Amino acid sequence: MVTPKKDKGEGKQHKDGKGDKDEADYGETVKECPECGAKNLIRDYGRAELFCAECGLVVAENIVDLGPEWRAFDFEQVSKRARVGAPMTYRIHDKGLSTLVTWSPTGQGQYKLKRWQQRTHIASTTERSFIFALSEIDRMACALKLPMNIREASSMLYRKAMKQRLIRGRSIEGIATAILYITCRQYGVPRTLEEVRDISRVGQKEISRAYRFLLRELNLKVTPASPVDFVPRFCSLLDLSGDIRSKAVEIIKRASERELTNGRGPIGIAAAAIYIAAILGGEHRTQKQVSDVTGVTEVTIRNRYKELSEQLDIDVLL
Repeated sequence: MVTPKKDKGEGKQHKDGKGDKDEADYGETVKECPECGAKNLIRDYGRAELFCAECGLVVAENIVDLGPEWRAFDFEQVSKRARVGAPMTYRIHDKGLSTLVTWSPTGQGQYKLKRWQQRTHIASTTERSFIFALSEIDRMACALKLPMNIREASSMLYRKAMKQRLIRGRSIEGIATAILYITCRQYGVPRTLEEVRDISRVGQKEISRAYRFLLRELNLKVTPASPVDFVPRFCSLLDLSGDIRSKAVEIIKRASERELTNGRGPIGIAAAAIYIAAILGGEHRTQKQVSDVTGVTEVTIRNRYKELSEQLDIDVLL
């Protein structure tokens, strides 16, 4: 193979007038070397260049590799890694495996095809309810700014509950909200019940009832939330520095060693620790500000704050 050499006289402008703007398209259409007329052109995707194997002229730069993003070195690897279409997802009721017929302003045949596809695609009331539940999970996850793995896991858990016929006769919104809350707890992405309730279409009592029902029927194990899990997000919402976060975590760990967190709500402990740490670090926040962010009442923050400061011998100067 001849080492490609750039034509010094050409620079960024080729002989046929092609510049950087059209280089990618030009690299796909050119069939022969504009310098020597040879048709032995080599695409070097590592350097994103198209060059002539005879004279070494770089014919085009910034060419696009249209091949797969994976590599295979034998037939077995090819058969395992090759795929067609979008990846499968549990966030769509048919897992994204069905063919999608789009609307077209012209063509009566395509309109009829789309209409028939919708009829066969959603064949029953159960299917329609399932689609609504998945859309609710996705909506609430977006509102809570949850990552994609939480949405996938919630959709999988809803499928499991539906296969065991746990949805029938119960509120779809309540079950979907409870499943999202359970998934957050399982994956260590803490969200308070109040936060979930605020973006749900059902009340807290309905969510709590569905939560207990699903834990019992699906035999799910959910570890109690730790106050430390809530500290980073609450500190970020209160615009507190990293030093305050470290101080709050240290206070919570000391409280846990003294067993002061037993029987106390984790969010209340986290709120009180952040309140104390902010005062000690010179970034004072009022109890109302902490209450608005954490969803804990000012009375609870005040009680936990007094308990922690007294039991841990923390001198807090307001």
